[in-house]
Order: sequence, then structure tokens, then C-alpha cells
Amino acid sequence: MFRILVVFAHPIVEIEKSNSLIVAWHFIEKVRELEPTAAIEKFELYGNDIPVVDDLVLGAWDKKAKGEDLNEDEQKVLTRMNHLLDNFKWANRYVFVFPLYNFNIPSKLKDYLDNVLIAKETFAYGDDGPVGLLNDGRKVLVIQSSDAVYSKPGWYADHEFSHKYMKMISSFVGIEDYTIVRAEGGGVYDREVILKRAKEEVEAVAKDFVAPPAPVTAPI
Repeated sequence: MFRILVVFAHPIVEIEKSNSLIVAWHFIEKVRELEPTAAIEKFELYGNDIPVVDDLVLGAWDKKAKGEDLNEDEQKVLTRMNHLLDNFKWANRYVFVFPLYNFNIPSKLKDYLDNVLIAKETFAYGDDGPVGLLNDGRKVLVIQSSDAVYSKPGWYADHEFSHKYMKMISSFVGIEDYTIVRAEGGGVYDREVILKRAKEEVEAVAKDFVAPPAPVTAPI
């Protein structure tokens, strides 16, 4: 069964004002059309409790490792983090929707990823590098909006870290099937042109997202 977690890392909730949100909802509608039985969970980072790795969290982790009792605040924050982690591991398809902020992901998304990138849960430390534990055929789609164009070689592409980071994080947890769709060029091109191109791209991705896995052929 396809279990799709759509993570909205966008402070703007009015869909019509956001290119990335418009494209994301078009993607969701296409998936529902192609595979009505797919379980789709939508999660808004803004307006939800996303713990930050601060002194409270670090202290709670330290106490837990030592087998010490946690106080009420420490127990509460670890319970919330565990809930986010379990929800993340539940999915086998991931969609991250966000605008590009100063060449990187929104800080709220970084906080969220700090809750789910947990050793022995989504990755393990290996002698020659990390070992991704979510290496069972999962897929990641990033839907990103921006005013500049980052898909072609040049200054903008050289300084855009969000795509590099998200692709690396996906590989870090064992997910090599990574795709980015950019609703880009908001400061350059007509909006309808941008949305038309991006919608066509996510329609193709939607077909791949719900395609049955290729059969494994035994060696002769």
C-alpha cells in the first residue's frame, strides 16, 4: 500500500498565493486519481509543535542514555519527537513542499528533519560512512518554488544548497529515488507558464510514485 506523507514547510496557507502549494495540491489530486487507495497524510510544519534540538532535548537524550528519570518537560518533548519519528517511518513515499529561502530550506523544515534523522531508527553509523535504514524502495519528491531559476548551470545553481541538502539527506536514510520539481523563476517568467510546466512535471512523478515495483528477475 502506498503511504504518502506530504510535509508542508510553508508559512503561507492560502494556496492561491503560493506556487509550490498549487503544484503540491495538483500532485495530490493526480495521485488520488491514479491510486484512490493510497493513504495520504498531510502535515503542516507551521502551526504544529516541532521540537527544536536545544538544551532541553540534549539533556533529555543524555538522561535517557544513562537510564535516568526524566522530568515532565523532558518526557513531553521526547514523546512528541517519537511521535514525529513514528509518523515519518510509517510512510513509504515522501513529498516536501517549501519555498527557497536564501538558498536553503526553511528553518522549520530543518527542525523537523532533526526529529526524524535519528541513529538506529532511520540511519546507522558504519565504518565507511552512514547506513540508511529506510532502504526498502521508498521515494522522495521535493516541490520547491523560487523567484530565480536554479535548474540551469550558473551562479544561482552553484549557490543553491536546499536541493543538495535534501538529496543528501534522502540518501543518508537510504532513499536513492529522489526527484525535485521546481516552480521556479517567479521573478522572471509569467506565473501561468511556471505553473503549467511544474504541473506537467508532477503529473509524471505521480505516475511513478504509484507504479508497482518492477519484478525481480532471478539470475539464470
